[in-house]
Amino acid sequence: MDNTQTKAAYLLLEDGTLFKGKALGKRGTSAGEICFNTGMTGYQEIYTDPSYFGQVIVNTTSHIGNYGIKLGEEEESSGVKIKGMVCNAYAEHYYSRKTADGSLEDYFEKAGIVGICDVDTRQIVRHIRNAGAMNCIISSEIEDVNELMAELKKCPSMEGLELSSEVSTNEPFFYGEETAGKKLAVLDLGCKTNILRNFTQRGCYMKVFNAKTPAEEIKAWGADGYFISNGPGDPAAMNYAVDTVKDLIDSDKPMFGICLGHQIIARACGIDTYKMHNGHRGLNHPVKNLKTGKSEITSQNHGFAVSIEEAKKVNTVEITHINLNDNTVEGMEVKGKPVFSVQYHPEAAPGPHDSRYLFDDFVSTL
Repeated sequence: MDNTQTKAAYLLLEDGTLFKGKALGKRGTSAGEICFNTGMTGYQEIYTDPSYFGQVIVNTTSHIGNYGIKLGEEEESSGVKIKGMVCNAYAEHYYSRKTADGSLEDYFEKAGIVGICDVDTRQIVRHIRNAGAMNCIISSEIEDVNELMAELKKCPSMEGLELSSEVSTNEPFFYGEETAGKKLAVLDLGCKTNILRNFTQRGCYMKVFNAKTPAEEIKAWGADGYFISNGPGDPAAMNYAVDTVKDLIDSDKPMFGICLGHQIIARACGIDTYKMHNGHRGLNHPVKNLKTGKSEITSQNHGFAVSIEEAKKVNTVEITHINLNDNTVEGMEVKGKPVFSVQYHPEAAPGPHDSRYLFDDFVSTL
């Protein structure tokens, strides 16, 4: 970054911790829940993941922007969904990949994303890892700490926040080839595009429905099964989706849920969810499949989880996957019904492909 053209920026955390660095992207002010992602690659996929809506991302890898951006194939939605970005070394307008469509800086400026660089991200990550999830504000126009804190206090807590309706498709749309052998109805709570690609590669034709679509309208399409997608926000604030999923489960057709979809299925089965201290975000989370005994390295992005204590009390559900770092619920199935879900992202964009078998398992039931 050219120091003669940069402007100072400030990152203020909810607990009063302040960091000073340099501005990136749009010059302005933005607030949201701060969280860190441990992925070493795939920054564009992360920024366009609807599950990050309302959040400020701290990238733990040192260099961001150095391979530019690629429109279309490396975007997980229609555009950038994060509220802000924090990184160490930032490639403002230079990038090394010959096939890139442009710089990350131009991409952020066009999307109106406010960010900060040249800060010690290791220190920031250590702080929020210990202190837990909290809101933050980034500004390249406000220098007064009291004024920054006043603005930050206007930002709502992620706990109790319903966000899926803000990122879901407004109108139903189709994805895949109409001549495909299997019809799959998708409840879009903030679905990543690579999930749809994985289903298309396995012979599915999909109709993607708005998050608040009634179950009867979804069932009327006559799909062979249902997919409940990932997305942002607190599942406890989404009774509309829980009611829909309950109705769809009762139809006895195959159902698969990922991330937020997993949490909504859990709540539809009477299992509580809770806000995690930090959440899981990155490409390196070890998960054990309790049925096969095998472990998988998984890609994850979630700040809420299914209560393992509550899940063990519900005799209609079996826990199928466990996180090997903290023993949280990573997968489950409904006994006697073709319904299962996982907390992590088997489509892994970015990330390892250890869990792609889940798409094969589900599609084989349609």
